[in-house]
Amino acid sequence: MKWLIRKITNGLTAVKDFLVPFGVFGLFAIALLDSALIPLPGGPDAVMLLLSTQNPARMPLYALGATAGSVIGCVILYYISKRAGRKALDKFPPEKQARVKGLVDRYDVLSVLVASVLPPPFPFKLFVITAGVFRLSLTRFAAAIAVGRAFRFFLEGYLAVRYGEQAKEVLAQNYPAIGLGVAVLVIVVFVVRGLLKRKKREAEA
Repeated sequence: MKWLIRKITNGLTAVKDFLVPFGVFGLFAIALLDSALIPLPGGPDAVMLLLSTQNPARMPLYALGATAGSVIGCVILYYISKRAGRKALDKFPPEKQARVKGLVDRYDVLSVLVASVLPPPFPFKLFVITAGVFRLSLTRFAAAIAVGRAFRFFLEGYLAVRYGEQAKEVLAQNYPAIGLGVAVLVIVVFVVRGLLKRKKREAEA
């Protein structure tokens, strides 16, 4: 079994290495595959840092390409999960399923937006699959993914331009705190917005 896992990993690494020289198009493909349940070693984050360090002037294009690829990949996984139904959740522990379903029921696509910002090992794909299984609005789902992933990739690009080869260490040290901070900010904004809407309805009534 170990040799099979090693062979698959080597094959996926070869695919990533093949795509990297294609720049923004390669990064787009890597982000798409990674989001559509074909994870490549290092994923789009490592490639985003690498390309932005090598060519800082093209960083915004890299970030946009990675965001577009991630959104399309997530939409593909959304449709796969929608078609598969609850069977798509079978590989996840029941307690995780219940916890994520509770968050999605309570916060709708806001939960997907927050999940798209938070770093691994946060179970982002479980949120995507849950959104598909329970048929969240595709438009709002895609918008949430786009906002969250754009924040993530532009932040990585900025750090790569500013810190060069040290960006990976800077990101590892600071991104968890940044991601959690952004997640809390997003939740606060939506809660305040909901309260203001409720007060407005009560005043009108």
